[in-house]
Amino acid sequence: MERRRINLALQGGGSHGAFTWGVLDRLLDEEWLELAAISGTSAGALNGAALQAGMASAKGRQAREAARQNLRHVWNEVGQVSDSRIVRWLHSVFPVPRHMERLTETFSPFAWFDSMTRLFSPYDYGPFYTNPLRSILRTLPYPEFGGKCETRIFVNATNVRTGQTRVFRDKEVTVDAILASACLPTIYRAVKLHDPVTGQMESYWDGGYSGNPSLWPLYHPDLPRDIVIVNINPMRRDDVPKTPAEIADRVNEISFNSALLAELRAINFVKRLHDEDRLQGRVMKNVLMHMILDDTLMNDLNARSKIMPDPGMLDRMFNAGRESAHAFIEQHADDLNQRDSVDFSALFPRVASGG
Repeated sequence: MERRRINLALQGGGSHGAFTWGVLDRLLDEEWLELAAISGTSAGALNGAALQAGMASAKGRQAREAARQNLRHVWNEVGQVSDSRIVRWLHSVFPVPRHMERLTETFSPFAWFDSMTRLFSPYDYGPFYTNPLRSILRTLPYPEFGGKCETRIFVNATNVRTGQTRVFRDKEVTVDAILASACLPTIYRAVKLHDPVTGQMESYWDGGYSGNPSLWPLYHPDLPRDIVIVNINPMRRDDVPKTPAEIADRVNEISFNSALLAELRAINFVKRLHDEDRLQGRVMKNVLMHMILDDTLMNDLNARSKIMPDPGMLDRMFNAGRESAHAFIEQHADDLNQRDSVDFSALFPRVASGG
């Protein structure tokens, strides 16, 4: 296969990020596929930084194996901190009708946990506060983040004071930067990091609030045109949410997709300008867009599973990610570096003008 260079854009979504783990694991099989840059948010930042640290530790096949080891370590450890195994085991052994499922939702560990986050802040824990992701990141087989290699890394977080995206680049990607990108404020305390622009310490929350993930760091002239988004938030749900839990889930998904959709709409606009030859010599990169996703799987899950994983679900997500990446390679490998595989006309249908 002819060598192809691509950029990856990795969404956040808590433990659903194990789907991205599977996607990356499958992409690493293809030595003809060069990963030029990664932009990641939250779980996407965790995946991207772990992969890039592994790639920076060695060369060739050894680099890819090191990346695999880092990713495997992350998700094995995430599975060990789950406390929802009993409830999920009961649901798998004794399936219940939807009206009974609402009752179990009310008394599930997630419902209890969600109620606690409305009553207590992570700042109420005093000296007992911990972030389990810190120890997971520090015990990686290859823990040197932001190391120099052919794959660049961008990690997105949200500045609490301004509400704007902060993109940590290459050497700026540290354990704290990744924790900032994955900082859900109802669970974790804001992460403080120095901002070279303001010259002061700033507090950061999850990057999903401002860019999930940010695509614009991948527009650099030195990077390839192709951006492959790994989606773990469903782009659409055909059924109208009706229960309180379903409504909250969909609000969460829409909120965390809004910045990405705005960037995709802007890309679509630039593509139309290119097609109509209206740029008049101005340099605007006409990026090529691709997506790896499994909306059927993601529609079968809910937001509660994002923060209460279990090893069985993580395995399911990993396998689904590998299968989706395999299908993408089979169907769209020849599109890479040549054309879009995203159908922008279906994503943003144009309203016919009257007359």
